[in-house]
Amino acid sequence: MEPIRLLIVDDHEPFRHGLRAMLRGETDIVVVGEAADGDTALARAELLQPDVVLMDLTMPGRNGLEATRSILHTSPHVRVLVLTMADDDESVFAALQAGARGYLLKGALKGDVLRAIRGIAAGDAIFAAAVAQRLMHYFATVRPPIGVDAFPELTGREREVLALLAHNRSNQDVADRLGLNVKTVRNHVSNICTKLEVADRTQAMIRARDAGLGRR
Repeated sequence: MEPIRLLIVDDHEPFRHGLRAMLRGETDIVVVGEAADGDTALARAELLQPDVVLMDLTMPGRNGLEATRSILHTSPHVRVLVLTMADDDESVFAALQAGARGYLLKGALKGDVLRAIRGIAAGDAIFAAAVAQRLMHYFATVRPPIGVDAFPELTGREREVLALLAHNRSNQDVADRLGLNVKTVRNHVSNICTKLEVADRTQAMIRARDAGLGRR
């Protein structure tokens, strides 16, 4: 299996070096480049084609949100994992709307960062515990339930998969619950994203929860 190609984007050089040191020795993750601002991140993402971009939000010039949108516009297969100090609702939801597949806070343990990188590379959505609690509270309190006619473009099985995605279930969890194999679930997720015209599973989750799917 090829190692996960990682691009580190952060304007603090010591922090980037610390991440490199932390990842040294991880045979399944290779750091292919670094960037200290959003413009450089976009250029290096286009050139290096990493699997995962570890993205800070606050940087000079083009910030992390703008960089995320630009990278995913030119390289939609790249997965962005936000690693930042910002834990406010506005930053979290803005990052998800920009297309980030995960959100961690700086200070996260090494094990959590490694699991997030590997999970994002595998297609999962990964959030820090505090961020996940905020998301679930938001979705549980501000969205009305829907009727059976939501997302009529989806098949019944796709609706079942989407409902589980709305609860931030991994592909393996979905497969276990529905008695499917993981490859089949990945195909369903891909079809769902295409039909809903969203970039990835995180945006599909947001669409589903905005509509109230997955509450029952």
